[in-house]
Amino acid sequence: MSKASEGIRHMRTAGRILAACHREIRKRIRPGVSTWDIDQWVESYLKRHGATPEQKGYMGYPYATCASINDEVCHGFPRKTPLSEGDIVTIDMVVNYNGWLADSAWTYPVGVISEAAQRLLEVTKESLYRGIAQAQVGNRVGDISHAIQTFAESKGYGVVRPFIGHGIGQRIHEEPEVPHYGPPNQGPLLKEGMVITIEPMLTLGNHHVTIAADGWTAKTVDGSLAAQYEHTIAITKDGPEILTDQGEAGA
Repeated sequence: MSKASEGIRHMRTAGRILAACHREIRKRIRPGVSTWDIDQWVESYLKRHGATPEQKGYMGYPYATCASINDEVCHGFPRKTPLSEGDIVTIDMVVNYNGWLADSAWTYPVGVISEAAQRLLEVTKESLYRGIAQAQVGNRVGDISHAIQTFAESKGYGVVRPFIGHGIGQRIHEEPEVPHYGPPNQGPLLKEGMVITIEPMLTLGNHHVTIAADGWTAKTVDGSLAAQYEHTIAITKDGPEILTDQGEAGA
C-alpha cells in the first residue's frame, strides 16, 4: 500500500524517535538491569517525545516493548529478573507519532558475550542489510526474502519462518507480507511509496520455534540462541530509505 508524502513524513519522525530510543537503550543494557526497567524507561521516553508505544494493548499485549532473551526469538515479556553477563536480548518496539508508525528491533549483547553469540549478531544484522539492498522499485518481495535466506544459511544459521516482515503505516500489520526465506522474483512488486518492515530472525540451530505458556513468547525448539534486527523501510525512486536508521552507532 502506497503512503502519501504526508504519511511518510510522520513515519520518518516516528522512526527518528524510535532510533534515538534504541541509541539510549544501548547505553542502558548491562548486567544487573532488567528488561522491566528498560520497558518502563522506554514508555516514559516516548511520552516525553510526543509519541506512544503502539503495541501496548495490541491484541492484549501488555507492555511497551517486546524483550526476548537468549533462546527467545520474539515477543518476549519484559521481566524483573536482572540480565546476566553473556546474555543477548532483543528489544522490539513500534512507535506511534501522530497516528503513523515505525517499527524496529535490535539485539544487544549484555556485557561480554561468547564468540558464537557475537557472530550470530553480526550475521543477523548483515542479513537485514542484504535484504534492505533489494528493497528497490521494480523488485519483488521475494528478492528481499531470497537475499536474506541465502546469506544466512550460507553461514550455517537457521532462518525463522513463522514471523515475517510486513507493510506498515497507520496499522502495525499491513500488506504486503515480507518473508525472510523463499525464491527470488516472486511475490508483490515493490512500488514507490510503499513502506515495509524487514526483520530477519536467525538462530544458532534450526529454524523451528514454539510458543511459551504466556501465549506470546516464541522460543527456539532446540534451545539455541536467537537474534533479530529490524528496520522500517520506505521504497523510493532513489532506493530504500531506512526510516529507523540509528546512524553510525547502530550500523
